[in-house]
Amino acid sequence: MELQARQVEGPASSRLPLDAAHSTATIWPRVAERSLAWLAAQGLSPRDAIVLLPFAQHLAPARRAFGASGQWLPQVATTHSLAAALGPNVLAGPGEISFDRAIDALSAARLLDTQSWAQALHERDERAWRLGVARLVELAHVLLRAAHQRAPEAREAFWQSAREAVSAGSAPGQPGVTERALALVAIEWAAADTRVPPTDALFALQPGAWIVVTAGGTDPLVEALLGASSAPRLVLDSDIEFADAHAVGPIELAVCPDFESMAQAGAAAVLDHLAQGRAPLALIAQDRVLLRRLRALLERQGVGIEDETGWTLATSAPAAQLMALLRAAQPLASVDDCLAWLKSAAATQLRERAEADALDTFESACRRRGWNTPRQVRPESLPDAARPLWLAARETLLALRDGTAPRSLLAWIAALRSCLSVNALQQLPAGKEVLEALWITRQPWDGSAHHRVLTETELRLKDFVAWVGETLEAQAWTPPPAGAVQVVVTPLARAMLRPFGAIVLPGVDAQSLPLTGRLPELLSDAQVAAIGLPDQAAQRRTLASAFTQLLRAPHVTLLRRAAAGAEPLAPSPLLERLEIALGVLPAWTDPRTTRAIDAQPQARAAATATGLLPASLSASQIEALRTCPYQFFGRVLLGLQEAEELEATADKRDYGIWLHGVLLRFHRERAAEAGDDDALLRRCATEEGAPADEDFLPYIASFERFVPRYLEWLVQAEQGGQRFVDGEFDARITPYDDAASALAGLEIRGRIDRIDTSDAGQVLIDYKTGSLTGLKKRVTEPLEDTQLAVYAALRPAALAGYLALDDKDGIAFVDHPAVNESAAALIEGLGTDLAALHGGAPLPALGEGKACEFCAMRGLCRKDDWT
Repeated sequence: MELQARQVEGPASSRLPLDAAHSTATIWPRVAERSLAWLAAQGLSPRDAIVLLPFAQHLAPARRAFGASGQWLPQVATTHSLAAALGPNVLAGPGEISFDRAIDALSAARLLDTQSWAQALHERDERAWRLGVARLVELAHVLLRAAHQRAPEAREAFWQSAREAVSAGSAPGQPGVTERALALVAIEWAAADTRVPPTDALFALQPGAWIVVTAGGTDPLVEALLGASSAPRLVLDSDIEFADAHAVGPIELAVCPDFESMAQAGAAAVLDHLAQGRAPLALIAQDRVLLRRLRALLERQGVGIEDETGWTLATSAPAAQLMALLRAAQPLASVDDCLAWLKSAAATQLRERAEADALDTFESACRRRGWNTPRQVRPESLPDAARPLWLAARETLLALRDGTAPRSLLAWIAALRSCLSVNALQQLPAGKEVLEALWITRQPWDGSAHHRVLTETELRLKDFVAWVGETLEAQAWTPPPAGAVQVVVTPLARAMLRPFGAIVLPGVDAQSLPLTGRLPELLSDAQVAAIGLPDQAAQRRTLASAFTQLLRAPHVTLLRRAAAGAEPLAPSPLLERLEIALGVLPAWTDPRTTRAIDAQPQARAAATATGLLPASLSASQIEALRTCPYQFFGRVLLGLQEAEELEATADKRDYGIWLHGVLLRFHRERAAEAGDDDALLRRCATEEGAPADEDFLPYIASFERFVPRYLEWLVQAEQGGQRFVDGEFDARITPYDDAASALAGLEIRGRIDRIDTSDAGQVLIDYKTGSLTGLKKRVTEPLEDTQLAVYAALRPAALAGYLALDDKDGIAFVDHPAVNESAAALIEGLGTDLAALHGGAPLPALGEGKACEFCAMRGLCRKDDWT
C-alpha cells in the first residue's frame, strides 16, 4: 500500500482491517509493510524509527517480519523493554511504595498508626482496620502506576485531580468518611514518592519517528509519549468494533451441561486442534479452577504446556511445607500438624539425623496412645528410635515458640531459616522462589523500603504467619514447560495478535466472562473517571477489544456452561454481542467417539483360606466371623487394619476409656479401705487424668451426673449381696483339646471389664456408655450376643450382663439370660465354622447394614461395585 507523504501535527492513523491478510498468522508482515511504506513516504530512515508494541510477546514475530524486508531495521520494543535498555529501576527508599503487597501493607500500617482516627479504628475493629490497610495499599499501587504512565510535568495535576475527586462532597458524619480518609492517605503516600520511574527516560528520546501498534485500546504512557514528542508518528490500530466483526477462520461454540463436561470438552478440543497440526495453540486462562482441571487432563496425554499466567507461590509444594512448619509452631498445634511438618522436605535434616524408622515409630506411638497434642507426648514413653527425633523436633520449634514479646520481621525470618532444611526445599519446583520471596536466601539492600520494614517492624508469631501467607499469595511463579511447547496458557489480553494455530476459550459465560471491570475498593466509578483512571466503561471497551481480536485467529473454539449446579448460567454478554454480529455460531463438533464396553458383572466377594487358622481369637474377632466372614478374612487372617486417627477432639470413645479407668481405680481402692464413696470416686477421676481438651468438658459434666447415679446403683447391688472381685481381667482358654484336630491349641482370649460375686455365684459385667435401648436389643436373641457369651466361655458365671453407665434414665444392668448355654453353643458353632474354613470353605462377604457402614474392609470387598 502506498501512503501519501505528509508532515502531521498529530499522529497519522491507519486501521489494520479484519481480513485474511491481517489474521494472526499474517498481520505482522502487514505491519512491517505499512510501517516501512510510511517511513519511505516521510523520507525517514527505518533505523532512526522506534516501533512500540503492546506486549513483549509481540517482539519476536514483529522483528521477524521487519527482518524479512531486507531493509534497515527500526528499533522494535515495548515501553518497558525500551525503558529497561535505558536504565535500571530505582529501589524504593524507606517508607516508599515497593509494589511488594505484603511489605507495603506493613509500611501502610505504620502510616496509619500516626493517624488518630486510624488508631481508634484499630482498637475498635481490628478486622476492619486490616481490610482498610489492604485497600489503602491497593489504591496506592494503582495511583502510583498511573502517575508513572503520565508525562513528568503532568503528574502534579494528576495528584491534584485525585485529591479533588476524593475530597468532593465529603463532610463529617456522612457515609464513607473512613474510606475517604484511607483514600487520601493513599494519594499522599503515592504522591510523596520521589523516585524517577525508568519510563521517564523515554520522554527525552528523539527518534526519527514513532510507530505505534495498538491492540485492546490505547496505552496512556504511549499517548503521553506521542503528545510530548515532535517527531512524526504513525498509529496502526488493530482494534475491531463489533459492528465490523466477521470471522477470518472457523469459529465454533460448545455448550456444556456442567463443569466437568466443559473441562473434558475443552481438553478434547485442544487435542483435536493439535492433531490437525495447529500448534502452538492458545488456551485462554479465564477460569482458573476450570483451567486446573483442564490442564490435568491434557498433561495425562503428554501435551507440552507453557503457562504464562503463573500460579501464586502459596499453591506450591514448598509453600505448603513451610506453612506446615509454622502451623506446628503454633501454641495450639496438634500432633498431626507436627507430623505434617516432620514428613515434609522442610524437616529433611531432622529425619536424616534420626534412625530410618524413627518417624514411623513416633507416629505409631502417638496413634496407639491417643496423643493428640504435643504437650500430651511423653518422651520417656516413646520407643528408643522415636525419642531423639521428637526431642530434636521440639528443640527446633522453640526458635519460633520462645517468648511472647514481639520480634523484628528480620528476626522472625532468621528463626524460620534456622528451622528449615533450606537445601532440600531449594530442590523442589518453586522452592528457590519461595525462599527468596520470604527473604530466607537473600538480604535487603541497606536504605531500601524492604530493609526498613524488615528491620523495624515488630510482630508477634500470629502476625508473622499472616505476613508469610500474604507474601506467598501476592507473588506468582511460572513453572517451566515440560518438553516441546504445544499449548500456551495465557490471559485473553495477551493472546491478541499472536500467531497461534488455534485459540480455545473455555468459560464464555456470564460468570467467568462478565462485561464488568474492577475498580479500586476505596473509589467510586465517578471518582475513578474524574481522576483519569480506567472506569467501568473504559474497562468494558478494553475487554471487548481483546475479545474481538479472537476473530483474527485461524480457528477459534469457545466453550461455556449451561448451568452452575442447579442454577442456569447465561452466556457472556460478549458472546451475545458476537452472535448479534455474526449470527448463531456453529456448534462445536465433538471429535470424541463413543466406545461400547461389555458389562462385566462383579460377583459378591469371597475368599478361601485353606489350612489357615489364627493362633488365638478375641471376642471382636469372633463377632467379625459371625457378622461377615470376609471381614474376618481381612481383619484376622490377613491382619489388615486402619491406622488409628489422631483425633483433634475428644469423643465418647475417649470418655468410655477414661471412665473404665476411673471405675477400676475406685473399686480397687474402695476394697482396701472404707470411706466416703462420693469423695473417693471424684478423687479417682482426678487421679485418672481426663484429657486436657476443652471438647472433653461436656463429658466432665456428664460425669458429675454419673457419680450419684452410680453410687445409688452400687448400694442397691450390694444390698442384694453383690461384691466387686476384680476388673480388667485377662483370661484365655483352649476349648478344643483334641490333639488330632486342626483346632488344637487355638486360644480364645478376652478382657472382662468387671467380675463380681453374689449369692448365686460369679457375675460378669461389661461396661457400656451406649444407650439402654441398644443394649436390650443385643440380648433379645441371646445366641446372637457374642461378647457376653465369650466372657462366659472364658469364666463360667451365674450371671452376665451389660451395665449401661450413661443412659439418660440412669444406671441399669441388662442381663444376658442363660449365658452359660449361649457360651457352650458359641464354642461348639465356632469350632464347626473354623474347621470348615481350615478345610477350604469359602469366606463370603455377608455383611449388611451397620456391619458394612463403618467396615474397614469395605474397600477390599468392593461391595459398592457388586451387581
